[in-house]
Amino acid sequence: MPRSPSPHRARGALVPARRDSRLLVGAVGVSALGDFLLWIPLTLHVQEQTGSGLAVAGLFIALWAPLVLLAPVAGLLVDRAEARGVLLASALVQLAAAAALAAALGSTAAILGLAAVLGAGNAIAQPAEFSLVPVIARGEDLRRLNGHVETARYTGMTLGPLLGGVLAGFGGTEIAMLANAATFAALAAAALLLHARRRPDPAATGHDRARDGLVHLAADGTLRLAVGVVVASLVVMTATPAAEVFFIKEELDASDLAYGAFFAAWTLGMVGGALVVARRVPAALVATGALVAVAVQGAGIALPTAWPTIGAAAALAVVGGLGHGTKNVLMRVLIQERVPDHLHGRAFAAYNGLRNGAELIALAGGGVLIAALGGRATLALAGGLSVLAALAGLALQRRVGLLSPRLRPLAQGGGAA
Repeated sequence: MPRSPSPHRARGALVPARRDSRLLVGAVGVSALGDFLLWIPLTLHVQEQTGSGLAVAGLFIALWAPLVLLAPVAGLLVDRAEARGVLLASALVQLAAAAALAAALGSTAAILGLAAVLGAGNAIAQPAEFSLVPVIARGEDLRRLNGHVETARYTGMTLGPLLGGVLAGFGGTEIAMLANAATFAALAAAALLLHARRRPDPAATGHDRARDGLVHLAADGTLRLAVGVVVASLVVMTATPAAEVFFIKEELDASDLAYGAFFAAWTLGMVGGALVVARRVPAALVATGALVAVAVQGAGIALPTAWPTIGAAAALAVVGGLGHGTKNVLMRVLIQERVPDHLHGRAFAAYNGLRNGAELIALAGGGVLIAALGGRATLALAGGLSVLAALAGLALQRRVGLLSPRLRPLAQGGGAA
């Protein structure tokens, strides 16, 4: 059953839809840039101000924990209110918190409190952005717009730390915080200019619950399997960034430039996966493609430990990045396709909460693994276990007859205005 076209296209007004696509993609990129621009100078500031590892850890907990703890409430808010308005409101709250942060750098307690506000805003903004993608892309290939959204995110994640370091070095932490506030102003402007609307479904609003998104992810066999494999892989895979430092710098005896080139190669692969590979996966094989992508990502992490040269590591980083970018796009599409419109906010918030929770566990355990096994063995274990999780998922998928699941058409409620 084909999706009904949005009113944009029914009236032949294609320009607003294209403009909305550009606005959303730009907003996601600027938002990611602001998030990563914030972390380096603020982390350095807290470390220098307190000299306490606990304070630095507290900063990251304040920024990331809301993505996990507030997931049910954030998703319910997005599904009960008009999504563009939620995105705009969250951007304005974050703008105020970021501006206040620039003036409160003398107090560690104020920094942690305002960082928690920024994290809460991010917990709400992400499902709002996710739920707007099908409205803007309705009648077109979701993978194309999701690929552009993910690429914008990767670009912001790459440029943010560089810009944050430069601003902190030349202008001080306050300048970096004001630049971060400017990114929220840009996000608010983009939300204000969006033509698309995603309004709550009146038939579903009276009976909805915060946990319905998680319930739907668990009840749908295809989603349950794909999300389970992704989350399980992240529990070990996210321990790798710290391990890669030790592997590349100590075991490969590579330079700082080579270390940077390794990460550039991974990012390049992510962009290729998001823009090129994900779009070529047949619609009926999106779930299978996501599981294969997890295996490819894990292989890109584990295989360099078998050929310990910086050239092999960089080449395989491109492969791993391809899997990483492809997985992210296909998982977004899978949730958007298989979850009814009125649950999109809660479903993505639940997925985001599970994913970020797994990453927090991995970051906490990564140091223990590196201390016990070393960087090379940690990478081999993390990548290898991820490959095994993906292969087990593929085997189970074939066994229960979900190898080529038919994707559910988007529900008709909650469309564009």
